[in-house]
Amino acid sequence: MHPVEFQRKWIGVSLKERSAAQEHFLDLCRVLGEPTPAGADPDGRFYCFEKGASKAGGGDGWADVWYDGHFGWEYKGKHANLDAAYLQLLRYKDDLNNPPLLIVSDLNRILIHTNFTGTVKKIHEIDLATFAAPASQRILHAVFDDPEALKPATTITSVTEEAARRFGQIALGLDARGVEPLRAAHFLVQLLFCLFAEDVGLLPHKVFSKLLDLGVQRPELFHAQVVELLDAMRDGGVAGYEVIPHFNGGLFVRIDAPELTVDEIGILRDAAALDWSQIEPSIFGTLFERSLDPAKRAQLGAHYTSRTDIERVVDPVVMTPLRRRWDEVRAEAERRKALWDEATDRSTRTRRGRELSECLGNFQAELAHVRILDPACGSGNFLYVALSRLLDLEKEALTWFATNGLTMGFPQVGPGQVMGLEVNEYARELAQVAIWIGYLQWMRANGFGGISEPVLASLETIRLQDALLDRTDPDHPKEATWPTADYIIGNPPFLGSKRMRTELGDQYVDDLFTVYDGKVPREADLCCYFFEQAREEITDGRAKRTGLLATNSIRGGANREVLKRIKESGDIYMAWDDEPWILEGAAVRISIVGFDDGTEQARLLDGQAVASINSDLTSATDITGARRLGENAGLAYQGPVKVGAFDLDAASAHLMLSAPLNPNGRPNGDVMRPWLNGMDIVRRPRHMWIIDFDSLSLEEASLYEEPFEYVNRYIRPEREKNRDRQRRTFWWRLGRSGDELKAAVAPLCRFMVTPRVATYRLFVWVSAETLPDSAVVALARDNDYFFGVLHSRAHEVWSLRMGTWLGKGNDPRYTPTTCFETFPLPWAPGTEPADDPRVAAIAQAAKRLDELRRNWLNPPDATDDVLKKRTLTNLYNARPAWLANAHAALDRAVWDAYGWEDADPAAVPEDEILGRLLALN
Repeated sequence: MHPVEFQRKWIGVSLKERSAAQEHFLDLCRVLGEPTPAGADPDGRFYCFEKGASKAGGGDGWADVWYDGHFGWEYKGKHANLDAAYLQLLRYKDDLNNPPLLIVSDLNRILIHTNFTGTVKKIHEIDLATFAAPASQRILHAVFDDPEALKPATTITSVTEEAARRFGQIALGLDARGVEPLRAAHFLVQLLFCLFAEDVGLLPHKVFSKLLDLGVQRPELFHAQVVELLDAMRDGGVAGYEVIPHFNGGLFVRIDAPELTVDEIGILRDAAALDWSQIEPSIFGTLFERSLDPAKRAQLGAHYTSRTDIERVVDPVVMTPLRRRWDEVRAEAERRKALWDEATDRSTRTRRGRELSECLGNFQAELAHVRILDPACGSGNFLYVALSRLLDLEKEALTWFATNGLTMGFPQVGPGQVMGLEVNEYARELAQVAIWIGYLQWMRANGFGGISEPVLASLETIRLQDALLDRTDPDHPKEATWPTADYIIGNPPFLGSKRMRTELGDQYVDDLFTVYDGKVPREADLCCYFFEQAREEITDGRAKRTGLLATNSIRGGANREVLKRIKESGDIYMAWDDEPWILEGAAVRISIVGFDDGTEQARLLDGQAVASINSDLTSATDITGARRLGENAGLAYQGPVKVGAFDLDAASAHLMLSAPLNPNGRPNGDVMRPWLNGMDIVRRPRHMWIIDFDSLSLEEASLYEEPFEYVNRYIRPEREKNRDRQRRTFWWRLGRSGDELKAAVAPLCRFMVTPRVATYRLFVWVSAETLPDSAVVALARDNDYFFGVLHSRAHEVWSLRMGTWLGKGNDPRYTPTTCFETFPLPWAPGTEPADDPRVAAIAQAAKRLDELRRNWLNPPDATDDVLKKRTLTNLYNARPAWLANAHAALDRAVWDAYGWEDADPAAVPEDEILGRLLALN
């Protein structure tokens, strides 16, 4: 059949839809040379007319034509409302396997709606007048043969990013003119909602775009016109000769519009050309918060948390139990459906039909009563995703209703079911808007129109409130009260204990320590307080399940104590122990932890089923109960804390050391010591020195002229601003002098050091006069046996499990109290028998390892270029055979000392090693 013949035939047809639809489609197949449904698929498994019409219970047919992986097609009679036909397809698209194309036709027109995930929707329109055109024929061939060819190039993400960028330009202009930031942000959020409302048809006849066109031509009129529109949206009314629906909600309660320049109005007009109906709510709030909040504007081009990542929290915490409940309800509904079908008399059938409807209606009511809380909700991305997933499940239930002969109801799940706490007013307002936009988008995309007025109910469930402290009575702070919720999810602020005072202030931190005393260690990160509060909500019966993010350091040290408390009062049922994440534009490493009161029986760790999850987020031997050993006390120390640039390079130090004697007759060397940090260990030593006045008085220190003058000039100005009174007063001294370390190494000629944070756990010897940095752990022992045991695989495995992780490189951190003081050596330190051949064997192997490494690091007559590459990190990255052999010999000797008889220590599973050491501990 030729395209022109198709045009000629169908231009004069006036048959009803039922009479004409299938013949119209068969003719289309003939024109395109495509197989018909029966010709391609006689069984109707993937391509058929009336998909769903033959279902038990008598469905009405979901789509007039269905081609799996290609399209769902709905016909209507000539001049019918194709928008209504499209809404019908939207409701059933999931049961059509969510095809990439949704097509509607009234015999005259064919509208092809794209339905590709993550892309901006596009409509291709073909009518009888254009049907024979080559472009139309290419599109129709793609519908049957290559739907991907019609996939829009523009993604929803790119539209959202561009929208945020343009609003950021306007925000910068308002900021430059001195408009108060919160006032500017509130106004811009109102404008962006206008753009969205217009593109989804809530604002009629492009009234906002027309207002922008007028504003560019007559900027002096824009302010009054936009205020008139916002007033009408608040109360319902008329603006620009258009009847404006009553929007209401907190968004339009306050109308306080600053003036915009003509250029800014032009930016808005250009922005209106974007498809605002397609912006992505899961990233919308984050991007617009960055664009509107001056403190976060620098992050505008940075990465953000994706919807997929958020679903890794929402699905196991919220959706897993709800889907289980739906499985139960559906099984019961199917039983009742069978009884309904079997009924022969009218009264029995009516009664059983009512019971079936009640069964499913009760489940819908259950979903409508679910409450979800994010106690640090930011701009609402976790809450939006949770609401969307809840709506998806409700639609699945409603679709079951419809396909089993019942009336498909209207969704009852709504924005009021998600609750948030937020201290940033920008973020709170954006969260409210993002949730509403996401809800309206979902309703529109799934075929549920007819939103009633007011369009926006008030979202007071998103509170401007501190989640941890109630300080309404400043003299008696107490724990904040959280709204009662079934599920608690979110991404609490990642703030290390050492930064809390700087970021939150002394008084807040003091109150936090007082209120949570005995519950959260004072050395714990801020996010741990959210974990403890959520644990209490569950323990007290106000919540069922929680899923929160934390830095991956929650697995160790003081942070782990909150997970121990969770294990004591309930249990951890889901965890990802060490995952990449995006936080405020930066790449970080995080843990995801889901916990409850112990009800959940399934356990998932890193996506794999396990029998249990320990408080260090492992599933094997639980060594978190290992105790600190008194015999190991007083041997491992963190280096002194400088609090100022007391360190000197080699050249500067040499000048001071070679200076004439001071007025007291003493050399500068009295107050100067060799100094090293972690880089000097894992890279090349820089031969640095440090000025250390120890406990000298100001008068005594001043007698060392050059060192004192250096400290007075370069360190005193900063130290006198320090928050710590002690450090302000004694500005010439190190922040923490390391007296215990100095006393411990004083009798020794050398001692061991290791970086606190490094890719590999490496130990090296340094001379006794060396003063290590605070980022170095020093061990006050000088014998090779001790060096050998700590450099063995046994101690390495133990320290990796007992330590924490830090930084972009996710390097292990060595903490004396957890990594060393819990580690059981073959003999208690100092009691190893000197004449025991096992001790001698370890010492010999350790000495050989150290000698080989030093020879490699400093070969005779090596050039500077060669030496630059000779670092311990590079050596262990390469791990040549001689190094592996030296470690193997050392491990063999250590294994003998423990009495372990494994033929090959390297082949022993880590969990086996940990179990043996735990028993010794």
